[in-house]
Amino acid sequence: VVKEKNRMGECPVWEERESALVYVDINSQKVCRWSPLTNEVQSVSVDARVGSVALRQCGGYVIALGTRFAFLDWDTQAVTTIVELEQDKPNNRFNDGKVDPKGRFFAGTMAEETALGARARRQGALYTLFPDRSVIKQLDQVDISNGLDWSLDHRTFFHIDSLAYAVHAFSYDVHTGKIACPKLLYQLEKEEQMPDGMCIDAEGKLWVACIDGGRVIRIDPETGKRIQTVRLPTQRITSCCFGGKDYSEMYVTSAYDGLDEATLAKEPHAGEIFKITGLGVKGIPQNFYAA
Repeated sequence: VVKEKNRMGECPVWEERESALVYVDINSQKVCRWSPLTNEVQSVSVDARVGSVALRQCGGYVIALGTRFAFLDWDTQAVTTIVELEQDKPNNRFNDGKVDPKGRFFAGTMAEETALGARARRQGALYTLFPDRSVIKQLDQVDISNGLDWSLDHRTFFHIDSLAYAVHAFSYDVHTGKIACPKLLYQLEKEEQMPDGMCIDAEGKLWVACIDGGRVIRIDPETGKRIQTVRLPTQRITSCCFGGKDYSEMYVTSAYDGLDEATLAKEPHAGEIFKITGLGVKGIPQNFYAA
């Protein structure tokens, strides 16, 4: 549905108040907004790689870029830094993020590759930005903090550390925002490749985008089993969210960075955004950062 190609499209968020899909292109350092009504993509350039974007209750967005949290005012394109983190790790950046049921923004970091396939291990962390702008560190020694969401009863937090090739479930205290007691929920199969972004549906099942696996998979957190696979026309599938007027459509982002010329010739849709319909299940609206 979005033909404008992204180097590293990520973190799609359906914004009901604008009837639009908001997302980032990490490597192009852009926050983007696509209107299905006009088919127009607007974008705001920022001064660092931007890993995630989330809706703000009072309008505009909260973003995680470089190693800082910031507010983005869409109308003026102004970026206001909230807090700087990990200044001792110049090779780190923020990656995926999402707002919890109480309006706190969770986002994690990762080490960038220093050469193709070379990355310092266990340099990342997972943070929570509270509505009062205070920050706590939830996890340490993470490789690539990625997809995240919460169970429908708000008792479980789901998180992906991509290089573990797994989805983990944590106990989650909705009152304090703290997570604890990680358990392995699902280990990806070889052909599924690496887990990236993730979202939950209205039946409490998880959808995981498989980067280099060319698919999204649906997992039942009760059984830890994969129950559905949807293949897409390019391999670098990065993230997914539900949207549309009744949240019955799934939007899926992709990337073309990391593909050689021969592969790009075979995958003309690399970097585009896809819409999956007919899944027979709906999503739930995104939470707003409560400040």
